[in-house]
This record gives sequence, structure tokens and C-alpha cells, in this order.
Amino acid sequence: MRIAVVGGTGDFGLALAQRLVEAGEEVVVGSRDAERAQEKASGIGAAGAANSDAVRGADLVVLAVKADAALPTAQALAGAIGETPVLSVASELRFSKSGVRPTEDLRSIAERTQELLRGPVAAGLHSLAAATLAGGRADGDALVCGDDAEAKELALGVAAGIVTGRALDAGPLASARALEGMTAVIVNLNRRYKGHAGVRIVGLP
Repeated sequence: MRIAVVGGTGDFGLALAQRLVEAGEEVVVGSRDAERAQEKASGIGAAGAANSDAVRGADLVVLAVKADAALPTAQALAGAIGETPVLSVASELRFSKSGVRPTEDLRSIAERTQELLRGPVAAGLHSLAAATLAGGRADGDALVCGDDAEAKELALGVAAGIVTGRALDAGPLASARALEGMTAVIVNLNRRYKGHAGVRIVGLP
């Protein structure tokens, strides 16, 4: 499978790309700067290109930019992405002295991204941190949701290759509201206990 990681030169995107390469996937690291993409990609055995070139011909596009850039990037690349399935991994968070909170917007970034694109959007990997992925496959399970069966299956395949546990189907795209909000909980746990929290689901066959 050819996977384009948009925002692949950032901490999370590059760590994700490296784990996908190790899992045997064909990966194209995308960036606004083609030279930077090629430089970073060469270090992990991937290809590199400008975002608009990276997404062309991909089987799946992972939108791995920061939350505040997710929607503008999706809108700018909508034509190049076309009907290719997209995996949204961003979580919109509010930081304060008392803790990290989810966004006040009732819709997830993934749902708002779906409104901008012709192809289907799945959401997932919100419990995984860049620092964790940088060290290898993340401990625990990965949760993925979406309304389109094919897009969700592709996203689950990506998730399965980068965690030590299972890739689990968490339901329709509306569940991204909970998955994105869960990121705030994990960040608060990591800050409080100085750790690298993940998620492991128990009680399933």
C-alpha cells in the first residue's frame, strides 16, 4: 500500500512514517517544502515530496499536520487528494494552567475535514504520541472510526502495523469526537504522572 503522510516532517508524522516503513509499507513523506521532505524521508527509507505531489497516486493519505493546520491543509489539497481515503489523526486541544481540555466545537476535526474532501475520511491514532512512536511500535491498542468501510479498513491496517496491541474498529466517524477528546485525557495523565500513557482495551474476544 502506498501511504502519503502529509506533514511528514513534523515529530508525529516522521515517527509514523518510520514505523510504516518498518512495517513494509511504501511511504511518501509530504511537506510544504519538497527539499525538506526529501531530506527527512531519506533518513528513514521513504520517498519525499511536496504535499500536493505526495498525495497523488496514494492509496491512503494520512493528515498528520498539527490541529490548527489540519483544515486549511485539507482544503488546499482537496483537488490533489480527490477521492483518495484520508486518515485524520489531529486533536484540537485547549491548554491552560489547570490542564488540557478538548475543543469547544461539537464536531471533531475529522468530521470537519470530511466536509472539505470528496473522498472518505477515517479518524484514529489519537492515543499515540510522537515521542512513543519515535522509539518503536507504540505499546497498547489503536482505535479507528469512520463511516466508509474501505477507508476504515485501510486505516486499521496502518494502525495494526504501528502498535504492539490491536487495531480496533471504534464505530462511525462521529466517534472521532470522543477519540479526539481522549487525547486531552492522555496529555493530562502524562503531565501528572510523568509518563507515556496509551490505551489498552480489555474484555474483547
